[in-house]
Amino acid sequence: MAQSRLNRALVIGPAWVGDMIMSHTLIQLLSAEHDEIHVAAPHATVSLAERMPEVKSVIALDIKHGQLAIGERWRAGRDITRIQASAAYVLPNSWKSALLPFFAGIPRRVGWHGEARYLLLNERHTGVEKYPLMIERFMALSGSMPEQPYPKPRLQVDERNRDKLLSELNLEPRQVVALAPGAEFGQAKKWPVEHYASIAETMIKRGRQVWLFGSPGDLGDCEAIARRVPEVTNLAGKTTLLDAIDLLSVAQQLVCNDSGLMHVGSALEVPTIGVFGSTSPNFTPPLGEACEVVELELECRPCFKRDCPLGHTNCLKDLEPERVIERIAI
Repeated sequence: MAQSRLNRALVIGPAWVGDMIMSHTLIQLLSAEHDEIHVAAPHATVSLAERMPEVKSVIALDIKHGQLAIGERWRAGRDITRIQASAAYVLPNSWKSALLPFFAGIPRRVGWHGEARYLLLNERHTGVEKYPLMIERFMALSGSMPEQPYPKPRLQVDERNRDKLLSELNLEPRQVVALAPGAEFGQAKKWPVEHYASIAETMIKRGRQVWLFGSPGDLGDCEAIARRVPEVTNLAGKTTLLDAIDLLSVAQQLVCNDSGLMHVGSALEVPTIGVFGSTSPNFTPPLGEACEVVELELECRPCFKRDCPLGHTNCLKDLEPERVIERIAI
């Protein structure tokens, strides 16, 4: 087939790690309709698309989250014309996120109506409330919703990088319980560090290894756990996102908040326990076969707020670590 006649699709990916991983459900559907899938996304998430086997290439957008940056978007759009995409699928709902495929002159521009994107999108979907799951909202953009069970996000592991990291960091992949206490969205999604420390202390007493994962922004929480339980291995801030993926692949258990790393663990098929506070597993659950959630049934949740509107965060404080410990099998 001549290169100029390839049926290519461009996916404008989300800025959040978990959302980008969940977008793999749509990418899997699109791969059956298009010869090539290309993904454009912010630097924070674009590397995840490199671990999706259906993706031909990725384009890192040098635009900060929430920044309008029309000039940068125009230049990026003109550069993307080289892909010669026949269709673009815009996953974020913002007006500005639809500018790039418009500037690129892509003939089909598909997305949810979002922020009144009349001119920018020429296939605008409405009725988003019909789809309770985020992955359903993504997959609906393909034009046909698959029957259940839905495709599940999957990430490939770079085994050479994994082995290099294990050697450089002097890590032994044996009976590893991974803890990820961070959540970029806000405090109302973060289980207290003392509860994570209780998990770590119990696992160490059982002869397990405990590895702490997180971004540089999570370093304070991870250090607080390490002060309580010095035997843990604190990897927070020492790995890139792709490094964390490769190292998490050797864990026998992951305990985390409703966060990007929860979806990483799920996509790696690592047994994952997700602790939910202000958000709901009815919207963004971990999708792996060996995943489960722990939550409290309170009248005030889910509120989907970054910080507790009532100032107490009881949905997390009152969720005792024993409820998680009893679910850890190793």
